[in-house]
Amino acid sequence: MKIPLMKVGIMTCLTLGLFNGQAFAESGITYACSTFGEIQPNENPSHKQINCLLTNAAIQAEIPPEVVKAVATQENGDWRQFSDDGKPIISGDGGIGLMQLTNKSGYDQKKLENDIVYNIEAGVEVLSGMYSRRDLPKIKGAGRRVIENWYFPVMAYNGTKPVNSPLYQENEKINANAYQEEVFAQIENQSYLNDTKLAKYPFKTTDFQYDRDSTENIIFKNLEYTLTDQTHDSVYWFKAGDKVVTTSSANIRKEINTTAGAVSVPPNTSLIITGNFDYHESKGNKFVFYPVQTEDKSIKGYVSSAYISNRLSNVVPIQDTDKPVISGAGNKTIKLNSSFNPKTNVSAKDNADGNLTSKIKVTGTVNTKKKGTYTLKYTVTDSSKNAATVTRKITIDGTKPVISGANSKTVGYYSTFNPKSGVSAKDNLDDGNLTSKIKVTGTVNTKKKGTYTLKYTITDSSKNTATVTRKITVDSTKPVISGAKSKTIAYNSTFNPKSGVFAKDNLDGSLTSKIKITGTVNTKKKGTYTLTYTVTDKSKNKAEVKRKITVK
Repeated sequence: MKIPLMKVGIMTCLTLGLFNGQAFAESGITYACSTFGEIQPNENPSHKQINCLLTNAAIQAEIPPEVVKAVATQENGDWRQFSDDGKPIISGDGGIGLMQLTNKSGYDQKKLENDIVYNIEAGVEVLSGMYSRRDLPKIKGAGRRVIENWYFPVMAYNGTKPVNSPLYQENEKINANAYQEEVFAQIENQSYLNDTKLAKYPFKTTDFQYDRDSTENIIFKNLEYTLTDQTHDSVYWFKAGDKVVTTSSANIRKEINTTAGAVSVPPNTSLIITGNFDYHESKGNKFVFYPVQTEDKSIKGYVSSAYISNRLSNVVPIQDTDKPVISGAGNKTIKLNSSFNPKTNVSAKDNADGNLTSKIKVTGTVNTKKKGTYTLKYTVTDSSKNAATVTRKITIDGTKPVISGANSKTVGYYSTFNPKSGVSAKDNLDDGNLTSKIKVTGTVNTKKKGTYTLKYTITDSSKNTATVTRKITVDSTKPVISGAKSKTIAYNSTFNPKSGVFAKDNLDGSLTSKIKITGTVNTKKKGTYTLTYTVTDKSKNKAEVKRKITVK
C-alpha cells in the first residue's frame, strides 16, 4: 500500500476508535480463530487460519470479507507476514507484512512487523476509514455490506492518484491496471470463481479531475452513482435458517472439500443455511463453505459461498446466448487415395454444456479417389438451442511437385557434367523431398559441341507429375578480344601491343594473359604494320582480331 497512514490516522481514529494495539488485542478475532491453534511468533499461520483472521476482522468492521481478502491478495499474494527465515516481510516501498501498511504515525511499528493479527486489523481499520471519507463516491442506496460500494475505498487504500483513475482520459476506456480494478478482479476470481461478474459503474471522464502527469490526488466530481447492474451483498452474514439461492449450477458436497462426493443442483435452487460457515485449507480457495439443505431436505451437505446469493426475488435465470465453439475444422489438403475421417481432431465445446464433440453433425462427403475440392459443413447445437456452424474445404491433392535447379546452362567442351547435380524436387504434402525420385531423359555429350535437351520428371504419391525441359549447350562461343583497334602512333614513340587489350570468355572468364600476338611494329620506321591477336578458350573456341598500326 502506497499511502502514508499519517494522512488517515485521525480519520480512522474518529471512525472506529481502534487507534492502538490495546484496542486490537481486545477485538476477539484471535479467539474466534483459536480452534486452528495458537499463533506462533515469527511463523505464518496456516492458510485456513489466516482466512479466518481476515474474515473475522472484516466482519467485525462490517466490511465484506470478499473485499478484505482480495486486498490482502493484491498486496501480498501468498498471505504471508514472515519470510521463510522468520523475518517480517517489508517491501521495497516500506510496506509491512500481510496488509503491506506503510507506517508513518499512530501505529506500533514493531507490532505491524511481528504481530499478524495487529497487522490485519490495522489494514482493515485503514480500509474502513476510507469508506468514511466524504470526498469519495458511493452507490445510491447501498450500504457497507454491498461489495461494489467499496470500489472507491479500495482505490483510496492504495491512493487516489491519477495512476488509479477508473478511466483513461484520452480514450474513456476502463483502466484495467488501476489498483481497485485489479482488486475487484481478484474478488471475481477468488470469491466467485469467475462465475459472477460484479456490477459496473457508469463512469464518464468528466467524473474525475486530475492531471495524469501530476502526483496530486484525483478530485471526484460525481459523489453518487446509480448502478443498473445488479449489485452483490457479501455472503458472510448468513445464519442458520436463512434462505439462499444458487446463482449457477452448484455442487452440494458431503464434506468441506472441492473433490468430495457431491450432488449437483441447477441454478436458482433454493437452499436453507443450517449452520455457520467454515474454511477450506487449499490456498487457492478464498471462499468459505456453508452447511445447507434443500427445502424438502432431500439433499444435505456443504456448498461453496461462491455459488449462493440472498437475492431470491432479483435472481433471473441467465439466458444462454453463447454458441458452442467448433475447433480443428480448418481447411486442409490431403493425398489422393488416402484415408480421411472428417471428425478426426475436430471438437466442440460449450460454455454451459461443456464437451459437445459427440454431438457434431457433418454434412457433405469427400472422395479421396478423385482430385478436387470438397465442402463439409460441421454443425453442433447446445441445450439452449444455440447452433454453431463451420464450413470446411478439403482438397484432394492436385498440386504438382516443384523441380528446382534445372535451368538451361552452357557447359565447357570436354567438361564433366552430371544432369542431377544441383537439381531438387519438393512436394507440398508429407512427401516432402522427392529429389531422389527425379527421372531424367536425354543425354549430353560434352565431347561434341552443340545444344542438348534434357527432360526432368517427378511424380508424387497423389499421381501429380511435374516436368521441366532443360537446354544444355556444350560451349561453342568464342572468347571476345577488346581494345585491339587500329590506331596511328608517333614516329619513334614507345608502343606495347598488349597495352589496353583484353580477352574474356563466357565460361573461362578473363583470358587476357592467354592472348598471342603475331607481327611486329617498328616505331623508328614510318609505315603501316599488321598485328594478329588470337586467344583460345578451354573448349577450343578460337577468337582472332587483326589490327593496323600506322607509324607517322
